[in-house]
Amino acid sequence: MATAGGGSAAELGSRGLLCLLSFCVLLAGLCGGNSVERKIYIPLNKTAPCVRLLNATHQIGCHSSISGDTGVIHVVEKEEDLQWVLTDGPNPPYMVLLEGTLFTRKVMEKLKGSTSRIAGLAVSLAKPSPAAGFSPSVQCPNDGFGLYSNSYGPEFAHCRDIQWNYLGDGLAYEDFSFPIFLLEDENETNVIKQCYRDHNLSQNGSAPVFPLCAMQLFSHMHAVLSTVTCMRRSSIQSTFSINPEIVCDPLSDYNVWSMLKPINTSGTLEPDDKVVVVATQLDSRSFFWNVAPGAESAVASFVTQLAAAEALYKAPDVTTLPRNVMFVFFQGETFDYIGSSRMVYDMERGKFPVQLENIDSFVELRQVALRESLELWMHTDPVSQKNKSVQSQVEHLLTTLEESGAGVPTVVLRRLNQSQPLPPSSLQRFLRARNISGVVLTDHATVFHNRYYHSVYDTAENINVSYPGQQSPEEDLDFVTDTAKALADVATVLGRALYQLAGGTNFRDTIQADPHTVTRLLYGFLVRANNSWFQSILRQDLRSFLGDQGPLQHYIAVSSPTNTTYVVQYALANLTGKVVDLTREQCQDPSKVPNENKDLYEYMWVQGPLNSNGTERLPYCVRSTARLVRAVSPAFELGQWGSTEYSTWTESRWKDIRARIFLIASKELELITLAVGFGVLVCSLVITYCVNAKADVLFIAPREPGSVSL
Repeated sequence: MATAGGGSAAELGSRGLLCLLSFCVLLAGLCGGNSVERKIYIPLNKTAPCVRLLNATHQIGCHSSISGDTGVIHVVEKEEDLQWVLTDGPNPPYMVLLEGTLFTRKVMEKLKGSTSRIAGLAVSLAKPSPAAGFSPSVQCPNDGFGLYSNSYGPEFAHCRDIQWNYLGDGLAYEDFSFPIFLLEDENETNVIKQCYRDHNLSQNGSAPVFPLCAMQLFSHMHAVLSTVTCMRRSSIQSTFSINPEIVCDPLSDYNVWSMLKPINTSGTLEPDDKVVVVATQLDSRSFFWNVAPGAESAVASFVTQLAAAEALYKAPDVTTLPRNVMFVFFQGETFDYIGSSRMVYDMERGKFPVQLENIDSFVELRQVALRESLELWMHTDPVSQKNKSVQSQVEHLLTTLEESGAGVPTVVLRRLNQSQPLPPSSLQRFLRARNISGVVLTDHATVFHNRYYHSVYDTAENINVSYPGQQSPEEDLDFVTDTAKALADVATVLGRALYQLAGGTNFRDTIQADPHTVTRLLYGFLVRANNSWFQSILRQDLRSFLGDQGPLQHYIAVSSPTNTTYVVQYALANLTGKVVDLTREQCQDPSKVPNENKDLYEYMWVQGPLNSNGTERLPYCVRSTARLVRAVSPAFELGQWGSTEYSTWTESRWKDIRARIFLIASKELELITLAVGFGVLVCSLVITYCVNAKADVLFIAPREPGSVSL
């Protein structure tokens, strides 16, 4: 008779063996999983998605299914190639690789009408930029949120008089039910095309043979319908859930502002204190998320304003001028004037040191880099000038600008017919609140000269910024381009005009903008942000904001302050501030230092330049009046998510944004593989069951020493 414990030992042995086998399989999966994935998929690392944005009434942009959308790649290099995708191709849905020149409203409407055959779209950059121009924005930017309406200048409402962005096709304001990605790297585009040529090209009109090259795009968006809907859902989640899942966020950032003469920011100015406001915008956009070079639509103007600020601060008598000057850089103006409407809102409620009644005059820079025949156009509002007092003030403003430009022969200031409305501008939001004398300076008399307004092609090349070959990045940084010289001349005119508007008389003609400053700013914002000068003027912890080798992008986003906001603030501080002899600790907490006042100044400890050996930096403390103030639409503070008075733009949240290519088998082979795999699974289960049932026979435990059968 066998020992009583023999069967139990055999069963334990079999279970131990099964556990060991399972552990080995799991370990092999963990060790080899990533390797297998790398062999199957080729990730596309340099892409930019189209994401979903929402306002009070609509959703725009693109999204994918929650598990991503997959399709067979088909390259479309001419419009005739669409025939295969839309009707002839036997293996839908297709992932279209579209040449940049074909990314137009006409083509997109065809693709949008065949969603059952379209899985998504990958767009390659056109090189050179489309000669005919390309603007996915609307023809009347910020329509409904500016000055003109059915009750104020109805003849100018909805751009009835001038369609400012005449090339705008509105593509960026459409809603697409499939993902659309921009391919930013030409090498990755070539890899996709090679995969297509190797596997997907049909021979003599016949269907291509499997396996086929496919692409998968992930860009599932959480928000739907409108800002009203997504904010309500987020609010309910925040109220009743311990771990709320927010589905959208308001577009928001910070405005940058500074004063020529310091003011106490803990209070407000007296009504008799007059301020000349000079303003521009910081942000831009394109069809794709966080791809917003904005060379003409934003960068040229705020670079010019920075140079003008530097020139004005150098005037010997700025501290004794009768009137102060406020420099403002608005964020979010692309999306229904977020920054300017918030500043006006705060001014009206006494939440900002400067009040509307303190504004003596308002000068705004818009698009200024593409001047023709040296002309700089002065736009004013014809409706407010029906008031004789305002008309007189505007006339004085225009005359001052003309006098300031007389000494700069390369800038010819031109007046416009008084029956012409203002172009899209921040001044419109201030005029909605109060009649003030204001002017908008642009390079265009009527329609925009910018053929790439709010597109991926509004780059340095669009404003003719180029550099000689064979130069190092440091040589490019200091190379003064013709565009830099032209913008420096505009900055000189602006600086002299501001000096005169502030009451200055003695040193107007000595004010001169520095082309070297302008060229460094243009290079940093449009070519390479991570350069030695930008590094030297920032805090050490902000260095990562400069990125690697490319330019900054100027999309407002939802995580703020954005890179552009910080860099502009620190550039403004370094160009207009003063280096003070404070230690790092004193600079970070100047309240303990006699004669230093944080209500009057902002203090910044910056990296400084490298020493002569290039081994370590020479940091220093900058004292200036350059500050940040919140730029989020008042609609969200008021809880009026369906507002028609204020911007209501939000951005959907997402969890995964990525793209990859791989080979796919035919449906038949996939079904056979599934069936075989299922069969193997069933056989494995049967074998495992049989082995377990006969474990006492198959796995006989050795007898213990001394065990004897009786």
